[in-house]
Amino acid sequence: MQNATIPTVEKSKHSLGFWQIWNMCFGFFGIQFGWSLQMGNMSAIYEFLGAKPEAIPGLWLAAPMTGLLVQPIIGYLSDRTWHPKWGRRRPYFLIGAILSSAALFFMPNSPTVWMAAGTLWILDSCINVSMEPFRAFVADNLNDKQRSFGYAMQSMFIGAASFIAGFLPTLLVDWFGISRKKINGGIPENIVWSFYIGAAVFLIAVLVTVFKSREYPPDENQLVQDNGNIFQEIFDAIINMPAQMKRLALVQFLTWPGLFLMWFYYSTGVAVNIFGGDAKAAEGSVASLRFTEGLELANATSAILNLVTFVFAFSIPFIVSKIGKKFTHTICLLIGGIGLISVNMIEQANMLYISMGMVGIAWASILSMPYTILAGSIPPQKMGIYMGIFNFFIVLPEIIASLSFGSIMENFLNNDRLAAVTIGGILLIAAGIICALIVKEEKN
Repeated sequence: MQNATIPTVEKSKHSLGFWQIWNMCFGFFGIQFGWSLQMGNMSAIYEFLGAKPEAIPGLWLAAPMTGLLVQPIIGYLSDRTWHPKWGRRRPYFLIGAILSSAALFFMPNSPTVWMAAGTLWILDSCINVSMEPFRAFVADNLNDKQRSFGYAMQSMFIGAASFIAGFLPTLLVDWFGISRKKINGGIPENIVWSFYIGAAVFLIAVLVTVFKSREYPPDENQLVQDNGNIFQEIFDAIINMPAQMKRLALVQFLTWPGLFLMWFYYSTGVAVNIFGGDAKAAEGSVASLRFTEGLELANATSAILNLVTFVFAFSIPFIVSKIGKKFTHTICLLIGGIGLISVNMIEQANMLYISMGMVGIAWASILSMPYTILAGSIPPQKMGIYMGIFNFFIVLPEIIASLSFGSIMENFLNNDRLAAVTIGGILLIAAGIICALIVKEEKN
């Protein structure tokens, strides 16, 4: 595919219709469905299989490490790919989806912690193959005026997929009679079936985008010649990052650790701190039942987070038109930070719906605004590689958190999971303040 003849006829980017953008972004529904099942259940799966709380961050290391390694390479390759039928980005969507679906099917059958951790490395590598080109795909196909809407559409699908995936384990019990009985080395049956369903949804959604979307062939100005040195190309791109990208990098570097701490500890923190459960208690005991109930409420409130993301995403282009991109992002980050901090103050468990709804507002912006702000400052011929490099500022702080936060949990926080979530909220607020101070508002 990389050496196919590339058309050089210049193509202007006409405005696309609603359903064209819908089909273009629908694959992200499947990607996020699988990602959300992982985010909502992996810490619990690890604890069901016997992992200790201080070991959880290290076991999550697969996600940032695979992102760090895979995304810039896939971006580099997709910038140099063109096929008359499959286009530039879509081959990677398809290959990643097939492999990710297989890994999602295998994951809940892991009999040990280390088997689950190894499968997570494979799963995250495959998800990154599909996910990385999607950011460039929107920038490739939409003009400046429609990019905010395109990324907001992605946020909408991410919110919808995460909402459904969050409720899925409970729905399988309540609607289809699938039990919570632990099978496959200690993983509940409803979670096992949730991963099976996620594998199918992932593949089907990506196939819709692959077969229902088209891509602009790159013109002469966008044609990237292969110099044969992928690592030199990535290094040069890092050294020559646009100034706006450097500003956004700092915002991302503070934003994402806050989210990681939520993903690491929110679900099990609710189950232990608020419900008084214990993942290692004997099956059928009060502590075991409370842990399961707490985990399900945490997943339900996380689903509400994503429902808010789904709804709020529609309003982002309107808000941007009134106050600009950077202040939209700033306000959303501040709201999300307050929401995370409030989790540790909850006395009535149902109040978590409000806290996580506030995080949902931030999540909608995090998924769209940095890319909308960034896209206008990236050379079109290097859209893929720069979107992959931009991911560094998501995964590097997660690597730091994964390697260091276990020690902080054990030695300073007394394994208090919700204290870690509170630190996450403080980081989101700091990111919002930095965004307001240093990011430049660039008008289209």
